[in-house]
Amino acid sequence: MDLTYLLDRLPEPILAALFGLLVGAVFGFSAERSSFCLRAATVEFARGRMGSRVAVWLLTFSTAVIWVQGAQWLGLFRSADARMMAVTGSWSGAVIGGLMFGAGMVLARGCSGRLLVLAATGNLRSVVSGLIFAVVAQMALHGWLAPVRQWLAGLWVTPGGANVNLLTLLGLPQGAGMGLGVALAVLALVLAARNAIGWRVLVFGSGVGFAVAMGWVLTWNLSQAAFDPVSVTSATFSGPSASTLMFFLTENPVLDFDIGLVPGVALGALVSAGLKRSLKFQGFDGESQMRRSMFGAVLMGFGAMLAGGCAIGAGVTGGSIFVATAWLALLCMWIGAMITDWLVDQQGARVTA
Repeated sequence: MDLTYLLDRLPEPILAALFGLLVGAVFGFSAERSSFCLRAATVEFARGRMGSRVAVWLLTFSTAVIWVQGAQWLGLFRSADARMMAVTGSWSGAVIGGLMFGAGMVLARGCSGRLLVLAATGNLRSVVSGLIFAVVAQMALHGWLAPVRQWLAGLWVTPGGANVNLLTLLGLPQGAGMGLGVALAVLALVLAARNAIGWRVLVFGSGVGFAVAMGWVLTWNLSQAAFDPVSVTSATFSGPSASTLMFFLTENPVLDFDIGLVPGVALGALVSAGLKRSLKFQGFDGESQMRRSMFGAVLMGFGAMLAGGCAIGAGVTGGSIFVATAWLALLCMWIGAMITDWLVDQQGARVTA
């Protein structure tokens, strides 16, 4: 991919932000149309069902793996250069942060990415929870909570100052990643057929995975052509949410891929909902729901920064390049969400029955 023409006409930060805007718009439009949501998938699985939510999540995850691994084979991307692969990973952060994030997304009724999509369609509950998520994420990154995060993350880290490729750790060839992606895609399509999911939902569910691959390819190719260092990254909503918040609050903001991503997701989701005429203001049903959502957002904000990514950043983006700590964080998100659903929602339903 030759970006010389664009770089000759646009400054590198602006081009990076435009790439983020494009990736975010594809992600937001596709996520709104497919109702992609890790929280919904984990709750469905926790209640003994392999329904439409699980099918859509599996399809998104598998297509992200397939597109990213295919891009590597074609020489369009190199996972070793990715930001999350090039920095020290935290096993302890993945476990603790993943469990916290999983619990938080059940309490808030949506992961950080889903909250952003819903907020763009008029869901005021998601606006409040999303803002709290961004503030807490910033506090965990550079604020009062940073020392706690650093201490927890430092309990058990990956050796050598870099993260670990899961395929290498398990002694598997790189082709195994593509094989796993195809196997999960087949499983997703079987579940989709069993649950009579329409082709439009399948297309847009895979579109979310495609957006993740697009982000990797665009930022990697920009890093190869740009004069200044460019971070190789893709869709994630913990760091970018905090960065976007500070972008509008600081005196000398800096443009990059992350700054374009969050507005792009909101724009894509807004356009999708507008075309369906499903834009609608929604608020909290009561004090208890508001308190629950706010506490869930706090858990997600700190948990995501500790785990090295959110349900999208670690769960799909990091998983697609087989970052070992991202896979561990994703597993712990599932566990934390299932336990919380059982303790809070399922047990609560039994008590009130």
